[in-house]
Amino acid sequence: MGLVTDVNDDAAPTVLIVDNNPMASMRLTNLFKAKNFNIEVCEDGDKAVDEYIRLDPELVVLSLDLPSLDGHLAALEMREHGGEQRIVFVASSRMAELARNAAFSAGAVAWLQKPISSETLEASWDNIIGRIPEAPGLEDLDDLYPEDRVKVEVDEGALLPELPLPLPGALLPELPLPEILVASTASPVKKKSWKKRSIFFLLLVSIAAGAGYYLGYLPV
Repeated sequence: MGLVTDVNDDAAPTVLIVDNNPMASMRLTNLFKAKNFNIEVCEDGDKAVDEYIRLDPELVVLSLDLPSLDGHLAALEMREHGGEQRIVFVASSRMAELARNAAFSAGAVAWLQKPISSETLEASWDNIIGRIPEAPGLEDLDDLYPEDRVKVEVDEGALLPELPLPLPGALLPELPLPEILVASTASPVKKKSWKKRSIFFLLLVSIAAGAGYYLGYLPV
């Protein structure tokens, strides 16, 4: 591998490296700096799609195992956006079959097994700079995660129609009342006033006391 230096040439191609493993990102950065690429690094699949749209890179190197959005879906989002960028998947040996399927689905130019060396990169370089395959997985993109895609559209207001406000009480359902409330409203009980009952009781006591006083003075 040649001497690794920072590339500041605006005419140099750009590679977007997407991997949440710092050691893997550093290794890939050194490999592509040696090939005179401008380097952009991202650790998140969802953000990588935004960076892809912003940067319009010539090459994207994607790990399959990413937070927020896995590499396969991120690649399909990039391909759906358009452009002729080349996508390369990187994966461990245990994910080899998944990487092959993802490469076919997203139309990747190659997939490389980690850890990646300069020899590994050189062995696949003709494929990386060669013809860009079709991406048959784009036809199934909505079925892969329809809820997330609908949520994005709703957040942007694309699917929110302008609905008239309901009239007061027009849409309020008739809810059943609890039995105790139904009983009290259906058969109301008239409670006697405590104040009236007290006055009546005092009046009776007064009459009884007066009668006793009067009877005590009657001659026997």
